[in-house]
Amino acid sequence: MPQLPAPDYPADVRARLEADAREVIARYPDSRSALLPLLHLVQSEEGYVTRTGMRFCADMLDLTTAEVTAVATFYTMYRRRPSGDYQVGVCTNTLCAVMGGDAIFEELQEHLGVGNSETTPDGKVTLEHIECNAACDFAPVVMVNWEFFDNQTPDSAKRLVDDLRAGRPVEPTRGAPLCTYKETARILAGFPDERPGAVEATGGAGPASLIGLKLAKGEAAPGARVVHPRGEAPRDEPAPGSGHLSSHDAPQRTSASDPEHPSGPVGPARHDGPVTEEGE
Repeated sequence: MPQLPAPDYPADVRARLEADAREVIARYPDSRSALLPLLHLVQSEEGYVTRTGMRFCADMLDLTTAEVTAVATFYTMYRRRPSGDYQVGVCTNTLCAVMGGDAIFEELQEHLGVGNSETTPDGKVTLEHIECNAACDFAPVVMVNWEFFDNQTPDSAKRLVDDLRAGRPVEPTRGAPLCTYKETARILAGFPDERPGAVEATGGAGPASLIGLKLAKGEAAPGARVVHPRGEAPRDEPAPGSGHLSSHDAPQRTSASDPEHPSGPVGPARHDGPVTEEGE
C-alpha cells in the first residue's frame, strides 16, 4: 500500500521552523539552493530527516517530496532513522585502517554491542565507519559529531564512548567543543554557534598538517631538503649519492633504490630506425 502523506509538525514547531527556514532561504538567489541547509535544520529538530521533515522542506522550497527525498538519500550526512546524541565515526580508509582503524572499529562494535550505523539502547551513541575523515596525518582518527579525536587506540576509543554514555566531559583533540548531534545539525544549517568560546576554538591544523607549508616557505628543520619548483635552479643540492631525488630532478643513470639489485647503467634510448624482432 502507498504511504499516506507525512504528518505535519505541531503548530508551534512549524512556526519556529518556518521562521528559521525563511532566514536560510533569504541567503540564496535561487530558493532551491537552500535545500541542503534546510535538511540540516529539520535534522536538528528530531535528530534525523523524517518524512515530516522532507515534506516541510518541499513546502518551503516549492519542490516535490520526491525531489527532496532524492537529495536526502544521496548524502550520508543526513540520517534516515533515529540516531544517538553522539555520532561516533571511525575512519576505516586505507591509512587509518593500516594504523589501527579497523581494530578500533571492531573493538567498539563488541564493546558497545552494536553494528555499523546502529545505536546503543540508551540512545547515546551511534557507531559507524567512515571512508575518510580527511585527517590522515593524525591516523587513526575517530570523529564525534564531526569533531576530531586524533591518534586513537582501541583502549582510548573505548574510554571515549564510555565517557559519552556516562555524560562525562569530553574534549576533542582540536577544534570546537563537543555538542550534541542535534546542536551540530543546527550549526551546519548555517546558524551561529553561540556557546562561549566555541568560535575561537575552531580551526584545527596541527603540527603534522603544517609540515608541508613550512617546507614550502623554506622554514624546514636544519638538514631538511626542500625540492625546488620545476624550471628553477636547485637550492642546496646534496652531495652526490646522498638521499633519493624526487621526480622534479633530472633522471639518473643508475638506480640507488635497491643496493642489492641495482639496475645498472641506464643509457639514453635511441631509435634511429624501426625495431625488428631481431633487435635491429
